[in-house]
Amino acid sequence: MNSATVRILLVRGMLAGLAAGLLALVVAYLLGEPDVGKAIGFEAAHAHEHETEIVSRSLQSTAGLATGVLVYGVAFGGIAALAYCFALGRVGRFSPRATALLLSGCALAAVYVVPFLKYPANPPSVGDPDTIGKRTTLYFLMMLLSVLLAVAVTILGKRLQPRLGTWWATVLAVVAFAVVIGLAYRFLPVVNEVPKDFPATLLWRFRLSALAIQVSLWGGFGLLFGELAERVLNPKPAQAPSAARTVPAPH
Repeated sequence: MNSATVRILLVRGMLAGLAAGLLALVVAYLLGEPDVGKAIGFEAAHAHEHETEIVSRSLQSTAGLATGVLVYGVAFGGIAALAYCFALGRVGRFSPRATALLLSGCALAAVYVVPFLKYPANPPSVGDPDTIGKRTTLYFLMMLLSVLLAVAVTILGKRLQPRLGTWWATVLAVVAFAVVIGLAYRFLPVVNEVPKDFPATLLWRFRLSALAIQVSLWGGFGLLFGELAERVLNPKPAQAPSAARTVPAPH
């Protein structure tokens, strides 16, 4: 893959990330924002002191949300496009579309789902402000471990493939990933700072909406970028103009 193709895929990856960000923005606004508003209301009702609002809630839920999601979509789209250029042809003989979906699915699992299962997202009013540094460090440690382990088991599977075949090499790689992640779940500290009177239904809905946002972002990117990459890497041959039909002259 030459540098010109990489540049084209990078630009298209950023565009696909922007489009996927728009999809995630709709999901966040419709599913996530109502629960965030309720969580903020719970926090305000239990606060001992009234805090001055620096940025209005309406601005946070519209322009602020849009800016954050779209910038994130463009950034991760560019990074994912570069990872795609490296992975294409190295993870199997998949088509450009299939490689994009495979990469997006694996990235969703490694970057978000695995850390989420250990340290799930929490709405406002959940969590001690004094431990935010510790919680952030633990979350990114879990995410880094998951990503590095995903790369390691991919290399392991490729090396085992000639001896065991694709099926058993993949099974052993997945089992190795699950075992190491299970040990990390067991030995990393548990974080549970949900207030006793916080509505369990609200917490559950918030976490489901956070997961839905990420699934729509990564899934949308995989579909859109896969189509764009397919057109770059496997362009359809231009159809030759059909020969003009000869109309017989009237006798």
